[in-house]
Amino acid sequence: MQELIEFVAKKLVEHPEDVQVRVIESDDRHVCELRVNESDMGRIIGKQGRTAKALRTLLGSACTKTGGYATLEIVE
Repeated sequence: MQELIEFVAKKLVEHPEDVQVRVIESDDRHVCELRVNESDMGRIIGKQGRTAKALRTLLGSACTKTGGYATLEIVE
C-alpha cells in the first residue's frame, strides 16, 4: 500500500523528493499519511478533490486484495 501511494504521488508532483508516506497501523485498519511539498498540495488534491478521491480509490482496491482496510490522509 505504502509503495503504491508513494509511486503515484511522485509521478504527480513537481518535487518528488519531498513525498513521504507513513503508515499507522491499528487493530483493524491502516492510516496512510501522505506529505508533499506545500507547492504541490494542489496537484495532489486536484480540482474538487478528484485526484485525492482517485488515490483513495486505488488504496481501497489494493486493500481489498489483502483483506484489510485503509484510509488516506493528506497532511500539510
